[in-house]
Amino acid sequence: MKTQYHNPVLLKEALRGLKIQPEGIYVDVTFGGGGHSRAILEQLNSEGKLFGFDQDADASKNTLKDDRFTFVAANFSHLAQYLKFYKVSAVDGILADFGVSSHQFDEGSRGFSIRKEGRLDMRMNQSQALNAYQVLNEYSSEQLAQIFFQFGELRNAKKIANKLVEVRAENKIETTTDLIKAVKSLLPKRFENKILAQIFQAIRIEVNQELEVLKVFLEQANSVLKPKARLVCISYHSLEDRIVKRFFQSGNFEGKEEKDFFGNSLSPLKKIGKLLVPTEEEIQENSRARSAKLRIAEKR
Repeated sequence: MKTQYHNPVLLKEALRGLKIQPEGIYVDVTFGGGGHSRAILEQLNSEGKLFGFDQDADASKNTLKDDRFTFVAANFSHLAQYLKFYKVSAVDGILADFGVSSHQFDEGSRGFSIRKEGRLDMRMNQSQALNAYQVLNEYSSEQLAQIFFQFGELRNAKKIANKLVEVRAENKIETTTDLIKAVKSLLPKRFENKILAQIFQAIRIEVNQELEVLKVFLEQANSVLKPKARLVCISYHSLEDRIVKRFFQSGNFEGKEEKDFFGNSLSPLKKIGKLLVPTEEEIQENSRARSAKLRIAEKR
């Protein structure tokens, strides 16, 4: 299943992981182009319900005309609040695909892509105040270095940060092209695109507070899942995947598993199966699936 907006990644694996009950209540917390949601609806009967969350105004244009579907224009960190609003106390499954959509990458004006020129924005929610321009032109060298090291896992984070502060003293860094030009002299030609992608990733995570939002979501997802309900998460970089993996294993973000007197895990979730990644065939059809990792957990 393909859409012009975004090709759903690991679609078959995600649907199997959810173990869909036709009459169940499900949530796609990263609706995007609606690819995953359409596939879920195909497995629901007239009693089933699906909620689709997305904070990106562009995603609302893809909403599905189906009485069983409700679109929620909000960040998934507000999952529990909105389900309560719709009088839903518990759900049978939740799907989350944390990747930036193909549409967001391809729309140059959003500033997500190293291959398209656009103003430095990178906001998932275009109504929020903080954007990439502010991060690059207003954060101190120390703040920038911390972002590049923590969120981009860059060894030369300080050099990159210092260079950006030096460049912006002469002229503001306004576009993706300005940013690339500012750091280009620091990048080995062989790894240029890889490092640029890490720089852009770090800024995007800071702008959208992605890791903190992810933690809030996982805790709320756990609170609204019925016993035996499934949580399926698709991550695209090690920072996200590490958070998901630890929470699935231990119910916390430190990875410290607690056990009862008899040695049984006290984690509210149980890991199901092994880590799943795209096939070579899927990667050939959709190169943006390359780094995807899918994990499944079930509520105890």
